[in-house]
Amino acid sequence: MRIGEDELYKVIGHLEAGDWRSAHEIVQQDEESSLARWAHGIVHLMEGDNANARYWFRKAGQPFQDQASIAEEISALKSAAEMGRTKS
Repeated sequence: MRIGEDELYKVIGHLEAGDWRSAHEIVQQDEESSLARWAHGIVHLMEGDNANARYWFRKAGQPFQDQASIAEEISALKSAAEMGRTKS
């Protein structure tokens, strides 16, 4: 199942607030879209589970850096989501 655009923005809001648990509840419903997979990877970065984060980054087609800045990843995800919104 794919989550909708509104749900993706809820996820981003939770990530920005540092609430990875709420973000995870939503994003784990979507294993299809690359943005949701990327968000799922960020969730696991925040959780401190780098092995799982690496898996989701790979599934999303995103490079994984061991010293990744979570804030930068969230910002990049948000920018990518906004780019998708303007293409519609």
